[in-house]
Amino acid sequence: MENNSFQNSIIFDLSESVEYSNGSVVSKTIRKKTTGNLSLFAFDKGQGLSEHSAPFDAIIQIIDGNAEISIDKKPYNLIRGQFIIMPANIPHSVFAHERFKMLLIMIKGE
Repeated sequence: MENNSFQNSIIFDLSESVEYSNGSVVSKTIRKKTTGNLSLFAFDKGQGLSEHSAPFDAIIQIIDGNAEISIDKKPYNLIRGQFIIMPANIPHSVFAHERFKMLLIMIKGE
């Protein structure tokens, strides 16, 4: 099943494609396929995603602000333009010490 909220073959600015919302986390699907997903997130200060794991590798790229990404309880501080790979089946979490936006790339295929 394919669920596309963005048009094909157009140029768009990731940082302008999702908006912050006070006291919450906003997510927006760019592309969803059986082989992987692309999603945008905007985190308000103090918000996060609690520790969890996924059966697939995932990549987080920071597109605005900075974030704390913990992988296997080890914290990494990422700034705009940086990305990190979160291996499959390893617990990870996300926390916003300040507002930030990220692109999440979930890789489901080999």
